[in-house]
Amino acid sequence: MPPVLYDRRRETEGHDIIIIISRVLSSILMTPFIPWVLLLLLLHRPVAARAAFDYRDALSKSLLYFEAQRSGHLPYNQRISWRGHSGLTDGLEQGVDLVGGYYDAGDNVKFGLPMAFTITMLSWSVMEYGEEIAAAGEIEHAMEAIKWGTDYFIKAHTQPNVLWIQVGDGDTDHYCWQRPEDMTTSRKAYKIDAENPGSEVAGETAAAMAAASIVFRTSNPRYSHLLLHHARQLFEFGDKYPGRYDRSVGVAKNYYPSVSGYGDELLWAALWLHRATGREEYLEYVVNNALRLGGASWAISEFSWDIKYAGLQVLASKLLMEEGASLQEKHRSTLEQYRSKAEHYLCSCLNKNKNGGNVRRTPGGLLYVRQWNNMQYVTGATFLLTAFSDYLASSGEVLHCPQGTLGPEELLSLAKSQVDYILGANPMGMSYLVGFGPKFPARVHHRAASSISYKEHKAFIGCTQGYDTWFGRQKENPNVLVGAVVGGPDAKDVFRDARGNYMQTEACTYNTATLVGVFAKFDRLEAQPQISSLLGLGSRLHVRMMKGA
Repeated sequence: MPPVLYDRRRETEGHDIIIIISRVLSSILMTPFIPWVLLLLLLHRPVAARAAFDYRDALSKSLLYFEAQRSGHLPYNQRISWRGHSGLTDGLEQGVDLVGGYYDAGDNVKFGLPMAFTITMLSWSVMEYGEEIAAAGEIEHAMEAIKWGTDYFIKAHTQPNVLWIQVGDGDTDHYCWQRPEDMTTSRKAYKIDAENPGSEVAGETAAAMAAASIVFRTSNPRYSHLLLHHARQLFEFGDKYPGRYDRSVGVAKNYYPSVSGYGDELLWAALWLHRATGREEYLEYVVNNALRLGGASWAISEFSWDIKYAGLQVLASKLLMEEGASLQEKHRSTLEQYRSKAEHYLCSCLNKNKNGGNVRRTPGGLLYVRQWNNMQYVTGATFLLTAFSDYLASSGEVLHCPQGTLGPEELLSLAKSQVDYILGANPMGMSYLVGFGPKFPARVHHRAASSISYKEHKAFIGCTQGYDTWFGRQKENPNVLVGAVVGGPDAKDVFRDARGNYMQTEACTYNTATLVGVFAKFDRLEAQPQISSLLGLGSRLHVRMMKGA
Protein backbone atom coordinates (compact mmCIF):
# COMPACT_ATOMS: atom_id res chain seq x y z
CA MET A 1 0.00 0.00 0.00
CA PRO A 2 1.49 3.36 -0.96
CA PRO A 3 2.91 5.09 2.12
CA VAL A 4 1.51 8.44 1.01
CA LEU A 5 -1.94 7.27 2.01
CA TYR A 6 -1.04 7.38 5.67
CA ASP A 7 -0.08 10.32 7.80
CA ARG A 8 1.11 8.83 11.08
CA ARG A 9 2.85 11.88 12.47
CA ARG A 10 1.69 12.52 16.00
CA GLU A 11 -0.12 15.75 16.73
CA THR A 12 1.00 18.14 19.44
CA GLU A 13 0.07 16.74 22.82
CA GLY A 14 -2.35 18.78 24.88
CA HIS A 15 -5.64 18.75 26.64
CA ASP A 16 -8.26 17.51 24.17
CA ILE A 17 -11.14 19.62 25.38
CA ILE A 18 -14.33 18.96 23.45
CA ILE A 19 -17.05 21.55 23.23
CA ILE A 20 -18.89 21.39 26.53
CA ILE A 21 -22.29 22.23 25.15
CA SER A 22 -22.11 19.42 22.61
CA ARG A 23 -21.43 16.94 25.40
CA VAL A 24 -24.75 17.86 26.97
CA LEU A 25 -26.51 17.54 23.66
CA SER A 26 -24.96 14.23 22.62
CA SER A 27 -27.28 12.12 24.74
CA ILE A 28 -30.31 14.13 23.66
CA LEU A 29 -29.38 13.65 20.01
CA MET A 30 -29.88 9.92 20.38
CA THR A 31 -33.61 10.64 20.23
CA PRO A 32 -34.50 9.69 16.65
CA PHE A 33 -37.78 11.56 16.45
CA ILE A 34 -36.60 15.13 17.06
CA PRO A 35 -34.29 16.81 14.52
CA TRP A 36 -31.21 18.12 16.27
CA VAL A 37 -31.60 21.54 14.68
CA LEU A 38 -34.95 21.96 16.43
CA LEU A 39 -33.36 20.92 19.70
CA LEU A 40 -30.77 23.62 19.31
CA LEU A 41 -33.48 26.16 18.64
CA LEU A 42 -35.14 25.20 21.90
CA LEU A 43 -32.07 26.26 23.84
CA HIS A 44 -32.92 29.66 25.35
CA ARG A 45 -29.57 31.22 24.60
CA PRO A 46 -29.20 34.95 23.90
CA VAL A 47 -28.74 35.85 20.27
CA ALA A 48 -25.06 36.43 19.56
CA ALA A 49 -23.61 39.04 17.27
CA ARG A 50 -23.77 38.23 13.61
CA ALA A 51 -20.87 36.21 12.22
CA ALA A 52 -18.02 38.12 10.65
CA PHE A 53 -18.33 36.29 7.35
CA ASP A 54 -20.90 36.58 4.60
CA TYR A 55 -21.27 32.95 3.51
CA ARG A 56 -23.73 33.88 0.78
CA ASP A 57 -21.15 36.17 -0.78
CA ALA A 58 -18.58 33.37 -0.52
CA LEU A 59 -21.01 31.02 -2.28
CA SER A 60 -21.62 33.49 -5.11
CA LYS A 61 -17.93 34.09 -5.59
CA SER A 62 -17.08 30.38 -5.54
CA LEU A 63 -19.35 29.75 -8.52
CA LEU A 64 -17.81 32.65 -10.46
CA TYR A 65 -14.47 30.83 -10.38
CA PHE A 66 -15.69 28.05 -12.64
CA GLU A 67 -16.50 30.59 -15.33
CA ALA A 68 -12.91 31.80 -15.21
CA GLN A 69 -11.72 28.22 -15.80
CA ARG A 70 -13.89 27.57 -18.84
CA SER A 71 -12.30 26.40 -22.05
CA GLY A 72 -14.05 26.65 -25.41
CA HIS A 73 -16.55 29.09 -26.85
CA LEU A 74 -17.81 31.20 -23.97
CA PRO A 75 -21.58 31.79 -23.71
CA TYR A 76 -23.35 35.13 -24.02
CA ASN A 77 -24.01 35.26 -20.27
CA GLN A 78 -20.36 34.76 -19.28
CA ARG A 79 -19.82 36.87 -16.16
CA ILE A 80 -16.01 36.79 -16.02
CA SER A 81 -15.49 39.46 -18.66
CA TRP A 82 -11.69 39.32 -18.81
CA ARG A 83 -11.74 35.84 -20.33
CA GLY A 84 -12.22 35.10 -24.04
CA HIS A 85 -12.79 32.06 -26.25
CA SER A 86 -9.98 29.50 -26.20
CA GLY A 87 -9.12 25.98 -27.26
CA LEU A 88 -11.47 26.19 -30.24
CA THR A 89 -9.57 23.55 -32.23
CA ASP A 90 -9.16 21.05 -29.40
CA GLY A 91 -9.41 17.52 -30.80
CA LEU A 92 -9.25 18.66 -34.42
CA GLU A 93 -5.95 16.89 -35.02
CA GLN A 94 -7.50 13.61 -33.86
CA GLY A 95 -10.78 14.12 -35.69
CA VAL A 96 -12.93 14.60 -32.59
CA ASP A 97 -14.68 17.63 -31.11
CA LEU A 98 -13.12 18.29 -27.71
CA VAL A 99 -13.96 21.96 -27.44
CA GLY A 100 -15.13 22.92 -23.95
CA GLY A 101 -14.53 21.64 -20.45
CA TYR A 102 -12.32 23.19 -17.79
CA TYR A 103 -8.69 24.05 -17.27
CA ASP A 104 -7.81 22.46 -13.96
CA ALA A 105 -5.67 25.18 -12.40
CA GLY A 106 -3.33 27.96 -13.51
CA ASP A 107 -2.22 26.24 -16.70
CA ASN A 108 -4.00 25.51 -19.98
CA VAL A 109 -4.18 21.70 -19.99
CA LYS A 110 -7.50 19.89 -19.69
CA PHE A 111 -6.91 16.93 -17.37
CA GLY A 112 -9.82 14.50 -17.31
CA LEU A 113 -9.39 12.96 -13.86
CA PRO A 114 -9.46 16.14 -11.71
CA MET A 115 -12.10 17.65 -14.00
CA ALA A 116 -14.39 14.68 -13.42
CA PHE A 117 -13.83 14.80 -9.66
CA THR A 118 -14.72 18.50 -9.71
CA ILE A 119 -18.05 17.72 -11.38
CA THR A 120 -18.78 14.83 -9.03
CA MET A 121 -18.29 17.07 -6.00
CA LEU A 122 -20.28 19.96 -7.48
CA SER A 123 -23.11 17.50 -8.14
CA TRP A 124 -22.92 16.04 -4.63
CA SER A 125 -23.03 19.59 -3.24
CA VAL A 126 -26.21 20.34 -5.18
CA MET A 127 -27.75 17.03 -4.15
CA GLU A 128 -27.16 17.73 -0.46
CA TYR A 129 -27.63 21.49 -0.39
CA GLY A 130 -29.64 22.36 -3.48
CA GLU A 131 -32.38 23.94 -1.42
CA GLU A 132 -29.89 26.16 0.37
CA ILE A 133 -28.13 27.06 -2.89
CA ALA A 134 -31.49 27.95 -4.43
CA ALA A 135 -32.42 30.08 -1.42
CA ALA A 136 -29.21 32.04 -2.01
CA GLY A 137 -30.21 32.60 -5.64
CA GLU A 138 -27.33 30.54 -7.05
CA ILE A 139 -28.87 27.24 -8.18
CA GLU A 140 -28.80 28.14 -11.89
CA HIS A 141 -25.13 29.07 -11.70
CA ALA A 142 -24.35 25.83 -9.86
CA MET A 143 -26.12 23.74 -12.47
CA GLU A 144 -24.44 25.65 -15.29
CA ALA A 145 -21.06 24.87 -13.72
CA ILE A 146 -21.93 21.17 -13.67
CA LYS A 147 -23.32 21.13 -17.20
CA TRP A 148 -20.24 22.84 -18.63
CA GLY A 149 -18.31 19.78 -17.49
CA THR A 150 -20.83 17.08 -18.40
CA ASP A 151 -21.37 18.52 -21.89
CA TYR A 152 -17.66 18.07 -22.43
CA PHE A 153 -17.66 14.51 -21.07
CA ILE A 154 -20.41 13.56 -23.51
CA LYS A 155 -18.21 14.80 -26.37
CA ALA A 156 -15.16 13.03 -24.96
CA HIS A 157 -16.93 9.65 -24.68
CA THR A 158 -16.99 8.93 -28.40
CA GLN A 159 -17.49 5.14 -28.19
CA PRO A 160 -18.52 2.78 -25.38
CA ASN A 161 -14.88 1.83 -24.76
CA VAL A 162 -13.19 5.08 -25.79
CA LEU A 163 -12.78 8.16 -23.60
CA TRP A 164 -10.62 11.15 -24.44
CA ILE A 165 -9.05 12.10 -21.12
CA GLN A 166 -6.58 14.93 -21.76
CA VAL A 167 -5.99 17.81 -24.13
CA GLY A 168 -2.57 19.42 -24.04
CA ASP A 169 0.80 18.39 -22.73
CA GLY A 170 1.81 19.53 -19.26
CA ASP A 171 5.51 19.64 -20.11
CA THR A 172 5.23 21.94 -23.11
CA ASP A 173 2.44 23.94 -21.47
CA HIS A 174 4.57 24.67 -18.40
CA TYR A 175 7.39 25.86 -20.65
CA CYS A 176 5.18 28.79 -21.69
CA TRP A 177 3.32 31.52 -19.83
CA GLN A 178 0.47 32.35 -22.17
CA ARG A 179 -3.16 33.31 -21.85
CA PRO A 180 -5.44 30.48 -23.00
CA GLU A 181 -6.60 32.75 -25.81
CA ASP A 182 -3.01 32.82 -27.18
CA MET A 183 -1.95 29.20 -26.76
CA THR A 184 0.80 27.99 -29.09
CA THR A 185 1.56 24.89 -27.05
CA SER A 186 0.56 21.38 -28.05
CA ARG A 187 -3.17 20.64 -28.04
CA LYS A 188 -2.71 16.97 -28.73
CA ALA A 189 -5.53 14.87 -27.28
CA TYR A 190 -5.08 11.56 -25.45
CA LYS A 191 -7.54 8.73 -25.00
CA ILE A 192 -8.03 5.46 -23.17
CA ASP A 193 -9.53 2.40 -24.83
CA ALA A 194 -9.61 -1.39 -24.48
CA GLU A 195 -5.94 -1.69 -25.46
CA ASN A 196 -4.89 1.27 -23.32
CA PRO A 197 -7.17 1.16 -20.28
CA GLY A 198 -7.66 3.77 -17.61
CA SER A 199 -10.07 2.59 -14.94
CA GLU A 200 -9.53 5.60 -12.66
CA VAL A 201 -10.62 8.21 -15.15
CA ALA A 202 -13.35 6.01 -16.66
CA GLY A 203 -14.71 5.37 -13.17
CA GLU A 204 -14.52 8.99 -12.03
CA THR A 205 -16.17 10.24 -15.21
CA ALA A 206 -18.91 7.64 -14.72
CA ALA A 207 -19.36 8.86 -11.15
CA ALA A 208 -19.55 12.49 -12.30
CA MET A 209 -22.18 11.74 -14.93
CA ALA A 210 -24.22 9.53 -12.60
CA ALA A 211 -24.18 12.16 -9.85
CA ALA A 212 -25.05 14.91 -12.35
CA SER A 213 -27.93 12.81 -13.69
CA ILE A 214 -29.52 13.09 -10.24
CA VAL A 215 -29.10 16.88 -10.30
CA PHE A 216 -30.84 17.20 -13.70
CA ARG A 217 -33.49 14.51 -13.13
CA THR A 218 -36.34 16.96 -12.56
CA SER A 219 -35.33 20.01 -14.57
CA ASN A 220 -34.00 18.19 -17.65
CA PRO A 221 -35.02 14.52 -17.64
CA ARG A 222 -33.80 13.82 -21.18
CA TYR A 223 -30.36 15.16 -20.37
CA SER A 224 -30.37 13.19 -17.12
CA HIS A 225 -31.14 10.00 -19.04
CA LEU A 226 -28.33 10.73 -21.51
CA LEU A 227 -25.85 11.21 -18.66
CA LEU A 228 -26.90 7.90 -17.10
CA HIS A 229 -26.42 6.13 -20.42
CA HIS A 230 -22.84 7.38 -20.66
CA ALA A 231 -22.18 6.69 -16.97
CA ARG A 232 -23.23 3.05 -17.26
CA GLN A 233 -21.11 2.48 -20.36
CA LEU A 234 -18.07 4.12 -18.79
CA PHE A 235 -18.37 2.07 -15.62
CA GLU A 236 -18.61 -1.15 -17.61
CA PHE A 237 -15.61 -0.08 -19.67
CA GLY A 238 -13.50 0.70 -16.62
CA ASP A 239 -14.45 -2.54 -14.91
CA LYS A 240 -14.09 -4.81 -17.94
CA TYR A 241 -10.68 -3.46 -18.95
CA PRO A 242 -8.91 -2.72 -15.66
CA GLY A 243 -5.70 -0.73 -15.78
CA ARG A 244 -3.92 2.35 -14.47
CA TYR A 245 -4.65 5.35 -16.63
CA ASP A 246 -1.26 6.98 -16.08
CA ARG A 247 0.42 3.92 -17.58
CA SER A 248 -1.68 4.20 -20.72
CA VAL A 249 -1.33 7.96 -20.98
CA GLY A 250 2.17 8.69 -19.77
CA VAL A 251 1.92 12.48 -20.13
CA ALA A 252 -0.51 12.54 -17.20
CA LYS A 253 1.83 10.85 -14.77
CA ASN A 254 3.93 13.86 -13.78
CA TYR A 255 0.84 15.95 -13.04
CA TYR A 256 -2.03 13.72 -11.90
CA PRO A 257 -0.57 10.29 -11.11
CA SER A 258 -2.83 7.59 -9.74
CA VAL A 259 -1.29 6.88 -6.36
CA SER A 260 -4.26 5.01 -4.92
CA GLY A 261 -4.96 2.89 -8.00
CA TYR A 262 -8.38 2.45 -9.53
CA GLY A 263 -10.24 0.47 -6.86
CA ASP A 264 -11.68 3.56 -5.20
CA GLU A 265 -12.92 5.03 -8.49
CA LEU A 266 -14.69 1.83 -9.55
CA LEU A 267 -16.45 1.47 -6.20
CA TRP A 268 -17.23 5.20 -6.18
CA ALA A 269 -18.76 4.95 -9.66
CA ALA A 270 -20.83 1.88 -8.73
CA LEU A 271 -22.20 3.56 -5.63
CA TRP A 272 -23.14 6.70 -7.55
CA LEU A 273 -24.81 4.57 -10.20
CA HIS A 274 -26.77 2.77 -7.49
CA ARG A 275 -27.86 6.11 -6.10
CA ALA A 276 -28.86 7.33 -9.56
CA THR A 277 -30.66 4.17 -10.71
CA GLY A 278 -31.60 2.19 -7.62
CA ARG A 279 -30.45 -0.95 -9.42
CA GLU A 280 -29.26 -3.65 -7.06
CA GLU A 281 -26.52 -4.82 -9.42
CA TYR A 282 -24.46 -1.75 -8.51
CA LEU A 283 -24.91 -2.29 -4.78
CA GLU A 284 -23.88 -5.91 -5.30
CA TYR A 285 -20.70 -4.68 -6.94
CA VAL A 286 -19.94 -2.39 -4.01
CA VAL A 287 -20.54 -5.21 -1.53
CA ASN A 288 -18.85 -8.04 -3.42
CA ASN A 289 -15.71 -6.00 -4.18
CA ALA A 290 -15.50 -4.22 -0.84
CA LEU A 291 -12.32 -5.98 0.25
CA ARG A 292 -10.75 -6.71 -3.14
CA LEU A 293 -10.85 -3.05 -4.15
CA GLY A 294 -10.17 -1.65 -0.70
CA GLY A 295 -13.39 0.19 0.07
CA ALA A 296 -14.07 -1.64 3.32
CA SER A 297 -10.45 -2.24 4.28
CA TRP A 298 -8.46 0.94 3.68
CA ALA A 299 -8.51 3.44 6.54
CA ILE A 300 -7.45 6.76 4.99
CA SER A 301 -6.83 10.18 6.50
CA GLU A 302 -7.17 12.27 3.33
CA PHE A 303 -9.70 12.84 0.57
CA SER A 304 -8.75 14.22 -2.83
CA TRP A 305 -9.07 13.97 -6.62
CA ASP A 306 -6.91 10.83 -6.45
CA ILE A 307 -7.86 9.15 -3.17
CA LYS A 308 -11.66 8.78 -3.05
CA TYR A 309 -11.93 6.18 -0.30
CA ALA A 310 -13.14 8.55 2.42
CA GLY A 311 -15.80 10.02 0.14
CA LEU A 312 -16.87 6.56 -0.96
CA GLN A 313 -17.09 5.41 2.65
CA VAL A 314 -19.13 8.45 3.69
CA LEU A 315 -21.50 7.90 0.76
CA ALA A 316 -21.87 4.23 1.74
CA SER A 317 -22.61 5.34 5.31
CA LYS A 318 -25.36 7.60 4.00
CA LEU A 319 -26.98 4.64 2.28
CA LEU A 320 -26.72 2.56 5.44
CA MET A 321 -28.30 5.27 7.60
CA GLU A 322 -31.11 5.87 5.12
CA GLU A 323 -32.00 2.30 4.21
CA GLY A 324 -30.30 0.07 6.78
CA ALA A 325 -33.48 -1.58 8.03
CA SER A 326 -34.58 -2.60 4.53
CA LEU A 327 -31.21 -3.88 3.30
CA GLN A 328 -30.23 -7.52 3.07
CA GLU A 329 -28.04 -8.70 5.94
CA LYS A 330 -25.07 -9.21 3.61
CA HIS A 331 -25.39 -5.69 2.27
CA ARG A 332 -25.90 -4.17 5.70
CA SER A 333 -22.94 -5.90 7.30
CA THR A 334 -20.58 -4.87 4.50
CA LEU A 335 -21.81 -1.29 4.53
CA GLU A 336 -21.08 -1.29 8.27
CA GLN A 337 -17.46 -2.01 7.37
CA TYR A 338 -17.48 0.93 4.97
CA ARG A 339 -18.92 3.09 7.74
CA SER A 340 -16.20 1.99 10.15
CA LYS A 341 -13.57 3.31 7.75
CA ALA A 342 -15.54 6.52 7.19
CA GLU A 343 -15.52 7.03 10.94
CA HIS A 344 -11.75 6.51 10.99
CA TYR A 345 -11.38 9.38 8.52
CA LEU A 346 -13.74 11.68 10.40
CA CYS A 347 -12.21 10.84 13.78
CA SER A 348 -8.75 11.56 12.35
CA CYS A 349 -9.92 15.05 11.35
CA LEU A 350 -11.45 15.53 14.81
CA ASN A 351 -8.25 14.43 16.57
CA LYS A 352 -10.02 11.47 18.20
CA ASN A 353 -8.03 8.51 16.86
CA LYS A 354 -5.23 6.81 18.76
CA ASN A 355 -1.63 5.90 17.92
CA GLY A 356 -0.96 9.01 15.85
CA GLY A 357 -3.75 8.33 13.36
CA ASN A 358 -4.93 11.92 13.27
CA VAL A 359 -4.58 14.72 10.74
CA ARG A 360 -2.11 17.36 11.90
CA ARG A 361 -3.15 20.94 12.47
CA THR A 362 -1.36 24.22 12.13
CA PRO A 363 -1.03 26.41 15.24
CA GLY A 364 -4.02 28.37 13.93
CA GLY A 365 -6.18 25.25 13.74
CA LEU A 366 -6.10 24.43 10.02
CA LEU A 367 -6.09 20.76 9.04
CA TYR A 368 -2.71 20.05 7.49
CA VAL A 369 -1.94 17.04 5.29
CA ARG A 370 0.99 18.12 3.13
CA GLN A 371 2.88 21.07 1.76
CA TRP A 372 1.64 21.21 -1.83
CA ASN A 373 -1.90 22.61 -2.22
CA ASN A 374 -2.94 21.64 1.29
CA MET A 375 -6.27 23.43 0.90
CA GLN A 376 -7.62 20.67 -1.33
CA TYR A 377 -7.54 18.33 1.68
CA VAL A 378 -9.07 20.97 3.94
CA THR A 379 -12.00 21.74 1.66
CA GLY A 380 -12.64 18.04 1.00
CA ALA A 381 -12.65 17.30 4.71
CA THR A 382 -14.93 20.26 5.35
CA PHE A 383 -17.51 18.91 2.92
CA LEU A 384 -17.42 15.37 4.34
CA LEU A 385 -17.65 16.63 7.92
CA THR A 386 -20.61 18.84 7.05
CA ALA A 387 -22.45 16.14 5.12
CA PHE A 388 -21.83 13.44 7.74
CA SER A 389 -23.02 15.81 10.45
CA ASP A 390 -26.32 16.08 8.60
CA TYR A 391 -26.55 12.31 8.18
CA LEU A 392 -26.03 11.81 11.90
CA ALA A 393 -28.60 14.47 12.74
CA SER A 394 -31.21 12.96 10.42
CA SER A 395 -30.73 9.45 11.77
CA GLY A 396 -30.40 10.46 15.42
CA GLU A 397 -26.99 8.80 15.67
CA VAL A 398 -23.55 9.80 16.94
CA LEU A 399 -19.98 9.30 15.76
CA HIS A 400 -17.99 6.71 17.70
CA CYS A 401 -14.26 7.44 17.86
CA PRO A 402 -11.50 5.63 19.79
CA GLN A 403 -11.20 8.64 22.10
CA GLY A 404 -14.84 9.53 22.57
CA THR A 405 -18.32 9.82 21.17
CA LEU A 406 -19.24 12.93 19.23
CA GLY A 407 -22.54 14.42 18.16
CA PRO A 408 -23.30 15.99 14.79
CA GLU A 409 -22.82 19.51 16.11
CA GLU A 410 -19.18 18.78 16.90
CA LEU A 411 -18.47 17.71 13.31
CA LEU A 412 -20.23 20.83 12.08
CA SER A 413 -18.26 23.01 14.48
CA LEU A 414 -14.95 21.71 13.12
CA ALA A 415 -16.21 22.26 9.57
CA LYS A 416 -17.13 25.84 10.45
CA SER A 417 -13.72 26.47 11.98
CA GLN A 418 -12.10 25.37 8.71
CA VAL A 419 -14.43 27.47 6.56
CA ASP A 420 -13.84 30.52 8.73
CA TYR A 421 -10.07 29.97 8.60
CA ILE A 422 -10.28 29.93 4.79
CA LEU A 423 -12.33 33.13 4.80
CA GLY A 424 -9.92 35.05 7.01
CA ALA A 425 -10.07 33.83 10.64
CA ASN A 426 -6.41 32.89 10.65
CA PRO A 427 -3.11 34.26 11.99
CA MET A 428 -2.39 36.18 8.78
CA GLY A 429 -5.88 37.64 8.49
CA MET A 430 -5.83 36.42 4.88
CA SER A 431 -8.85 35.13 2.97
CA TYR A 432 -7.73 32.18 0.87
CA LEU A 433 -10.90 32.52 -1.22
CA VAL A 434 -9.72 35.02 -3.83
CA GLY A 435 -11.84 38.14 -4.07
CA PHE A 436 -13.46 37.65 -0.67
CA GLY A 437 -12.87 40.10 2.14
CA PRO A 438 -10.39 42.97 2.38
CA LYS A 439 -7.23 40.85 2.11
CA PHE A 440 -6.71 37.93 -0.25
CA PRO A 441 -3.94 36.57 -2.53
CA ALA A 442 -3.21 39.15 -5.24
CA ARG A 443 -0.56 37.23 -7.20
CA VAL A 444 -2.29 33.95 -7.90
CA HIS A 445 -0.24 31.54 -10.01
CA HIS A 446 -2.55 31.65 -13.04
CA ARG A 447 -1.69 32.48 -16.62
CA ALA A 448 -4.87 34.29 -17.60
CA ALA A 449 -5.34 36.19 -14.34
CA SER A 450 -1.71 37.35 -14.20
CA SER A 451 -1.67 38.66 -17.80
CA ILE A 452 -3.49 41.59 -19.27
CA SER A 453 -7.00 40.62 -20.33
CA TYR A 454 -7.43 39.46 -23.91
CA LYS A 455 -10.54 41.65 -24.05
CA GLU A 456 -8.42 44.72 -23.34
CA HIS A 457 -5.29 43.84 -25.28
CA LYS A 458 -5.67 41.42 -28.17
CA ALA A 459 -2.07 41.65 -29.28
CA PHE A 460 -0.49 38.19 -29.19
CA ILE A 461 1.59 37.28 -26.14
CA GLY A 462 4.27 34.76 -27.03
CA CYS A 463 5.48 31.77 -25.06
CA THR A 464 8.53 33.25 -23.34
CA GLN A 465 7.23 36.80 -23.68
CA GLY A 466 4.57 35.90 -21.12
CA TYR A 467 7.25 34.92 -18.62
CA ASP A 468 9.26 38.08 -19.26
CA THR A 469 6.38 40.55 -19.26
CA TRP A 470 3.79 39.09 -16.91
CA PHE A 471 5.01 36.19 -14.79
CA GLY A 472 8.09 38.03 -13.52
CA ARG A 473 6.21 41.17 -12.46
CA GLN A 474 6.09 41.95 -8.75
CA LYS A 475 2.79 43.79 -9.12
CA GLU A 476 -0.61 42.35 -8.35
CA ASN A 477 -2.42 40.37 -11.06
CA PRO A 478 -4.38 42.62 -13.42
CA ASN A 479 -7.38 40.26 -13.16
CA VAL A 480 -8.87 38.96 -9.91
CA LEU A 481 -9.53 35.21 -10.02
CA VAL A 482 -12.68 35.54 -7.94
CA GLY A 483 -13.75 32.42 -6.06
CA ALA A 484 -10.52 30.49 -6.43
CA VAL A 485 -9.21 28.69 -3.35
CA VAL A 486 -5.42 28.79 -3.44
CA GLY A 487 -3.06 26.17 -2.05
CA GLY A 488 -2.89 28.02 1.26
CA PRO A 489 -0.44 28.49 4.12
CA ASP A 490 2.28 26.19 5.36
CA ALA A 491 2.35 24.12 8.54
CA LYS A 492 3.02 27.27 10.60
CA ASP A 493 0.16 29.31 9.06
CA VAL A 494 2.60 31.33 6.93
CA PHE A 495 1.58 32.30 3.39
CA ARG A 496 3.82 34.02 0.85
CA ASP A 497 1.84 35.81 -1.85
CA ALA A 498 4.18 35.35 -4.81
CA ARG A 499 3.28 34.22 -8.32
CA GLY A 500 6.22 31.83 -8.43
CA ASN A 501 5.21 30.22 -5.13
CA TYR A 502 2.89 27.79 -6.91
CA MET A 503 2.64 25.37 -3.98
CA GLN A 504 0.73 28.06 -2.10
CA THR A 505 -0.66 30.47 -4.71
CA GLU A 506 -1.99 28.15 -7.41
CA ALA A 507 -5.71 27.36 -7.26
CA CYS A 508 -7.55 24.30 -8.59
CA THR A 509 -11.16 23.65 -9.51
CA TYR A 510 -11.47 20.82 -7.01
CA ASN A 511 -10.38 23.10 -4.15
CA THR A 512 -13.48 25.23 -4.67
CA ALA A 513 -15.95 22.55 -5.79
CA THR A 514 -16.09 20.96 -2.34
CA LEU A 515 -16.98 24.29 -0.69
CA VAL A 516 -20.01 25.28 -2.78
CA GLY A 517 -22.53 23.29 -0.75
CA VAL A 518 -20.78 24.07 2.53
CA PHE A 519 -21.05 27.82 1.98
CA ALA A 520 -24.76 27.37 1.24
CA LYS A 521 -25.21 25.29 4.39
CA PHE A 522 -23.62 27.91 6.63
CA ASP A 523 -25.51 30.70 4.90
CA ARG A 524 -28.73 28.95 5.89
CA LEU A 525 -27.53 28.36 9.45
CA GLU A 526 -26.49 31.99 9.71
CA ALA A 527 -30.14 32.90 9.22
CA GLN A 528 -30.93 30.95 12.41
CA PRO A 529 -29.22 32.98 15.18
CA GLN A 530 -29.42 30.42 17.97
CA ILE A 531 -27.65 27.81 15.88
CA SER A 532 -25.13 30.34 14.64
CA SER A 533 -24.40 31.35 18.22
CA LEU A 534 -23.76 27.78 19.30
CA LEU A 535 -21.59 26.94 16.31
CA GLY A 536 -19.66 30.16 16.75
CA LEU A 537 -18.91 29.24 20.33
CA GLY A 538 -17.86 25.77 19.25
CA SER A 539 -15.52 27.10 16.58
CA ARG A 540 -13.86 29.50 19.02
CA LEU A 541 -13.32 26.74 21.56
CA HIS A 542 -11.91 24.50 18.85
CA VAL A 543 -9.32 27.10 17.84
CA ARG A 544 -8.43 27.80 21.48
CA MET A 545 -8.04 24.08 22.09
CA MET A 546 -5.60 23.69 19.17
CA LYS A 547 -3.59 26.70 20.37
CA GLY A 548 -3.36 25.17 23.82
CA ALA A 549 -5.36 28.01 25.37
